[in-house]
Formats: sequence, structure tokens, C-alpha cells
Amino acid sequence: MTETMTLWTLYRQTLIGLLAPRRAAPLALLAVPLLVAERSYSPDSRGIYVALGLVLGLLLLGPFSWRAFITRGSEWWPPLRLAGVGLVVTLPMMIGSVIPQFLGIPSTYLTAGVHLAVTSGLFWVGSWGLARDLELSDSLGTAVRRNEALQREAESAQLMALRAHLDPHFLFNTLNAIAEWCREDGAVAERAILDLSAVLREVMGGVRLSAWPLSRELAIVRQVLDLHGVRDPERFVYEWHVPHGIERVSIPPLLLLPLVENAVKHGVAKGHTGPVVVRVEIGADVRVTVSNPGAFVGPRSGGEGLDLVTRRLALSVPGGVFSIAADGERTIASVTLPVESSQ
Repeated sequence: MTETMTLWTLYRQTLIGLLAPRRAAPLALLAVPLLVAERSYSPDSRGIYVALGLVLGLLLLGPFSWRAFITRGSEWWPPLRLAGVGLVVTLPMMIGSVIPQFLGIPSTYLTAGVHLAVTSGLFWVGSWGLARDLELSDSLGTAVRRNEALQREAESAQLMALRAHLDPHFLFNTLNAIAEWCREDGAVAERAILDLSAVLREVMGGVRLSAWPLSRELAIVRQVLDLHGVRDPERFVYEWHVPHGIERVSIPPLLLLPLVENAVKHGVAKGHTGPVVVRVEIGADVRVTVSNPGAFVGPRSGGEGLDLVTRRLALSVPGGVFSIAADGERTIASVTLPVESSQ
């Protein structure tokens, strides 16, 4: 029963594929000469029905039989496969002999001697060509769907990697600082624990989403910056320039977090003085910039954060642009999102 249903599915898919416009031309190139030859050279005008039978046989049985019993022959029960191969081989000859007998026609142009052999050859080649084209189309469609699925899985894996991408040095240093504050200043320790917990909770929740509001993304960014400020309030400062109206803007989750980590790591943590500046501009596009003291000198060997931002944009936001460059003694990293992609 399963094999019968599978054969029926394949048959239906084959007919649908043959009706596609791009296959109409090969069918016409094969059908028209047969019809014209039979109509012009047969002694009986009813001979055209033989040509019509061959064309309908090619359309209804030829490519399907080739796909089912030759291309995919190993899938079937051996006697069924053998019967299918026999059908493919003998079908044009059966059509060329059964129809004239049924109509009482002694002979037609296409069924006379060597002409039937030529017609059978055209039938087999046409069936094979159409079946091959259908198989290649199916394979291409499967490959495209597999590639799309792999891209989605890759993006998901990249998002999951962000769970571990929150700078471990930042986490360890913060936890060590909290341990000291527990002895010296319980209130500061409590605040740091709550802030760190909130950051981790948002990071864990964000990897399950394809997009979320820019306001939520910036809330995490600000929490991370505040935690750095708790750790080193004398050296670490930041500026915040975020307009109203960002609630309507969407962004891939945790896209900006690597930029903030990079700004801290290569700014104050490297001994440079000056603020980390976060700025959002909404116009024809949405532009988010994160700048830090210290001139950008190129990607760090082994660094993954900036490359991760580029890959995330390529997968999630067509038309999104990421850039990072030195501006005097500072580094400016920016993400630009088309408005239609961000809403």
C-alpha cells in the first residue's frame, strides 16, 4: 500500500512538473512533427490518432515510468520494477500497434516498419530527457531547501554561541569584585549581583528570538555598561544618546553586545581614557554607533565578536551594514539597518 501511494505521489508530481511552461516547448517540439508527419503521410486520415496516442503516452506515462522504474528502480519490489522497465521499453510499440488495430487501420506512417523504430527512439529520448529534467529540478529544490535550513541552523548556532560570548574575563572579574564587596560593601555587592543576573537572564532569553525591540537590546547594553561602572567607577564612564521612538525599531537579538564588549576591552581596559559613547540615529535608516577611546588597528587575531556581527547581519538583515574604523584617537563601530528591515 505504501509503495502504491508513493507511486501515485510521484505520478502526480510528474504530471504537475510536465505542465510547467518551460517544459511545454520540448513537448511541442516532439509532438508537432509527429502530428504533422502522421497527418501528411498516412494513407488513412485517422492515423493522426496514433500520433495523438504517442504524445499522450509520452505525457501521461513516459517520464513517470522512466523516473519510477529506471531512475528510482532500486526502491521497488523486483517484479514491479521489471514490469515498469518493460512498460518503458514497449510503450511506444504498444501504442503504435493497439490504436491502429482498434481503429481498423491497416497501416499508418508512424507504425510502418522502420518508422516505428524511429518513433520509439524519439519517445524514449523524450521520456528520458523530461524525466532527467524533473529529477534535476527536484534535486535542486531539495538542495535549496537544505541550504536554507542549514543557514537557519547556522544562525541559530551563532545565536547560541552568544550565551558563551559574554566576555568571560568580564564575568570573572565582576564575580571576584562582588566577592570582595560582600565583605566591604554589601549594598554595592547586592546591586552588582542583581544587575549581572538581569544581564544573563536577557542574554539567555534573546537567543531564542529572531528579533526584538531595539529598546530591549539597548537595555542590556546599558546594564553591561553599568556593571563596568560598578567595577571601576573612577575610570569607566559612558555617554548615552538615545532618542525617543526606538520602540518601533526591531533588531536581531544581542547584535550590539559584541560591539560594547569590544569598546570596553580595547578602550578603558587597555589604559585609554575617555568615555564609551552609545548613539542611536533614526532617519532614512537606523544607525547605532558605539565609540571608545583608542584608535582601531584592525581585527584582533582570534577575535570572533566583530566577525559574528557581520555574519549575523548577512543572515538576518538584508541590506544591513556593519563598519568599524579609527577616528583620530578613538574607534567608531556602527550598525546601519534599513528602516523596512527594522520595523
